[in-house]
Amino acid sequence: MVQVRERLGYLKVLEGNLLVFVLGATALGLVLPGVGEVLYPFVNPLLAVLVFSISLTFDFAAVRGVLRRPGYLAVATFLVYVPMSLAGALLGRLFFGSGSLAVGQALVGALPTDVSAPLLVLLGRGNVALAAVLNAANTALAPFVVPPLLLLLTGVQFEVPLGLLVLELCLVILVPLVAGVALRSRYPAGVAGLDPLYSFGSSLAYLMLLVAVVGANAGILLDYGLYALVILAAQLALNLVGYGLGAQSRWITEDRRDRTAFLFTVSKKEFGIAAAVVASSGLPEEVLVPAVFYAVVQMVTSPVAVRLLNRRDR
Repeated sequence: MVQVRERLGYLKVLEGNLLVFVLGATALGLVLPGVGEVLYPFVNPLLAVLVFSISLTFDFAAVRGVLRRPGYLAVATFLVYVPMSLAGALLGRLFFGSGSLAVGQALVGALPTDVSAPLLVLLGRGNVALAAVLNAANTALAPFVVPPLLLLLTGVQFEVPLGLLVLELCLVILVPLVAGVALRSRYPAGVAGLDPLYSFGSSLAYLMLLVAVVGANAGILLDYGLYALVILAAQLALNLVGYGLGAQSRWITEDRRDRTAFLFTVSKKEFGIAAAVVASSGLPEEVLVPAVFYAVVQMVTSPVAVRLLNRRDR
């Protein structure tokens, strides 16, 4: 089995150079948006593949270990929904004043964790089981937390497609998560021997998702001209706030792996839920613009954060 792992070692070229590939995928989506438009209908299957691949890297014992620390769940959920929501609303006022873009910025801050967060935790040598459980928990709360938060912060009534979100939660996160962990628990030696394949598969899915998001929304990204720089600045500011808040986990744990899980859990936001909320609420499409920009920003900054974390370890 060690020989199999060694033979698969070449697959780490993608993981080790993810930032380069991310920049290339972003450029591809902008230059050839048709590629992203072709991939966009497959976003949910790609997310399911990503979750399944990551879930093959830990077992039920690791999950039980996470569940024995409910305080971590409480802290992560608080950081994701309270200070990040406030930061989103304040940055919306600061950068856009009022109107659709300001409302959209508040929406970004109130979103749950992006499904790809455990992948970045894996690449950053963090506690993947913790990241996966935190992700599933705050995403499950999203239909009940996001609307009242946004009403409080913006005065705008948001409708959440509860049935659709629950279905997507099950198919995109819960089912592949349980399936992957079950396989790892049932066949630990055999599954562990293919670990390089899982990081490669999830990284490839990540890049395809980036091409899909950028390509399908290339018009939105480019139509704003120079003002796009203002929108980008707002998203980068919120993303950095997320990293800063996630780094505060050092006050509750000295474990570097756990802190890495908090870092990406708090800083990454789920674009798909923003699209569903805007469509269901009948709001102007411009409300979705900050979430589109944030999706691209976080997918570019995350590999940078991973590289910095790993470099510091070395």
